[in-house]
Amino acid sequence: MFFNLAFLFSLTVLLSQYTKEFKYNITLATPVILGMLGHTLVAFVDNIMVGQLGTAELAAVSLGNSFMFIAMSLGIGFSTAITPLIAEADGEGNFEKGKESFKHGLFLCTFLGVILFLGVFTAEPILHYMDQPEEVVELAIPYLNLVAASLIPLVIFQAFKQFSDGMSITRYPMYATLIANVVNVILNYIFIFGKFGMPQLGIVGAAIGTLASRIIMLIYLWYLLSQHYRTRDYVLNIKQFKLSKKMMNKIIGLGFPSAMQMFFEVAIFTAAIWLSGILGKNPQAANQIALNLSSMTFMVAIGLSVAAMIRIGNQKGLKRFNELRRIAFSIFMLATCFAIVFGILFFIFNTSLPKIYLDYNDPTKFTDNYEVWSMASKLLLIAAVFQISDTLQVVVLGALRGMQDVKIPTLITFIGYWLIGFPVSYYLSMHTEYGISGIWIGLLAGLTSCAIMLMLRFAYLSKRLIVENETTVTE
Repeated sequence: MFFNLAFLFSLTVLLSQYTKEFKYNITLATPVILGMLGHTLVAFVDNIMVGQLGTAELAAVSLGNSFMFIAMSLGIGFSTAITPLIAEADGEGNFEKGKESFKHGLFLCTFLGVILFLGVFTAEPILHYMDQPEEVVELAIPYLNLVAASLIPLVIFQAFKQFSDGMSITRYPMYATLIANVVNVILNYIFIFGKFGMPQLGIVGAAIGTLASRIIMLIYLWYLLSQHYRTRDYVLNIKQFKLSKKMMNKIIGLGFPSAMQMFFEVAIFTAAIWLSGILGKNPQAANQIALNLSSMTFMVAIGLSVAAMIRIGNQKGLKRFNELRRIAFSIFMLATCFAIVFGILFFIFNTSLPKIYLDYNDPTKFTDNYEVWSMASKLLLIAAVFQISDTLQVVVLGALRGMQDVKIPTLITFIGYWLIGFPVSYYLSMHTEYGISGIWIGLLAGLTSCAIMLMLRFAYLSKRLIVENETTVTE
């Protein structure tokens, strides 16, 4: 009895080393989570609004956004190089180093935004060779042509956002995102359904709302940062054409692998959209519902990933490597707790949630809607299972980026998603009776393998930093 009590006391003391960080981690991550949820909630509202037009329209938005997701993954992934550099410079109290990092990051993100826009805008011919339903393709083309332009303000916004996050001012991007999202919802309502005398534009109306909201989001975030005493001197009087080759190479060296990490993950979910399209418009619509719901819970993981990147970057700048490891594992524990809760919710409400997206009042659409509901309900059960692995892989990636370790994690994400996950998705969906469920079983396999390999990488690297630092101090 005494031994059991002593063990429980020791365990409580050990856990308190990590749980005492929960409050600060949540405080730091919450604005990021709310801002990211704002993006996803707008997509959620878009899908509900478009879903009222029909399953073909919902599938068209899914197909069009599959190209956008790839482009966004490259732009957003590249911009994440800014955060650890700013966090490290802030930890050192080095203003010049921080400003140089931000200036070069902003320049590269602006250039990349234009390139990505041109890439997506000229991708229209590819849609006709993807073995997708022709009805869906014809609806997707005008939507994609317009929404592609929003990539330019989005990627520039990301440069400012990652800088703000690196300065531990995570609430400003949240404010900008929430205001822009309100505008998005209002404009979607007006232009999708033709309200207040405006023409009824269907899914093209959703593209107009997206473009306008992202321009507003960028302008407002710049304004907020230009007024804050800690960030004013960073974002004003930027001499963009006085660039250093060394700093450019450093940001590209961090940004390119980070972009590829995000690309490999987003691309496999995009492949899921394309594979589901081969199965038909209803499987594609079901995939879109499950993907949209999963994306909302994933935003919590993204927020904690940013918190990990900021705090690990700060500790790296201070050379406090024992604290770096302890804080990281604290965030991993917190993220796992959230993932378990979300998994339980998906399991309990797997049949209820898909109904939100579908119009059961139209008898002509009942057969299609019932089929979509049935498939989406099954996909949510699989999504419930992979909540833990999906959450852990992105949070550990954030910690590794904070340590500026990006090359090996890039290889890990490629192996997990494309050598393990995609082959499973393709085989089960195209060559077995699993169909759309087979695609998501492959996603589960890819996410789980990535989470395990990335966790092992972090454990090894953080331990090595501690040993090397102790050796240096001893000498």
